Amino acid sequence: MTATSDGDVRSAPAGVPQLRPGLWATVNERYPGSMITRDPVALAPLRMPLSECRVTFISTSGVQPKGSLPFDTVHPVGDYTFRRVSSNSRVDDLEIHQLKYPTAGANRDLNVIFPIERLQELAAEGVIGGLTEHFFTFIGYNMDPERLERTLAEDIAAAVSDEGADIALAAPA
Repeated sequence: MTATSDGDVRSAPAGVPQLRPGLWATVNERYPGSMITRDPVALAPLRMPLSECRVTFISTSGVQPKGSLPFDTVHPVGDYTFRRVSSNSRVDDLEIHQLKYPTAGANRDLNVIFPIERLQELAAEGVIGGLTEHFFTFIGYNMDPERLERTLAEDIAAAVSDEGADIALAAPA
């Protein structure tokens, strides 16, 4: 899926396998404005070796510390809040609070959608310089992309900046 500067969304190039042909066109038709319709922002180059970078993780998985305020998974337009997850948390101290995707695999191994142990290992091995104090999680079901950008994305960006992250790894659930 590519987007041109005039906002025209196109399908993947010929020969590139698609999960389901026409999926993005269907999503854009059902949820107008929910698809990226402009050129993506270029990635920023690293200014220091990866082994010196502090990494944070941002996820749409809805993973959160056990006992914390649950996400509103039934609101018709979504929940525009996020949770901080201590980067030194154990998997047993976390739970998935999400109803919009199947969680059976993630319940067997949370690292499938929230790779906290893998990131802890990379920090311990010196592959990365370390982890920020917190990671950030929210639920990806949000039906108002402008509100998502205006509130949730800006709030998470400010929190990531406050944590002093050199790299932010973001992954959908």
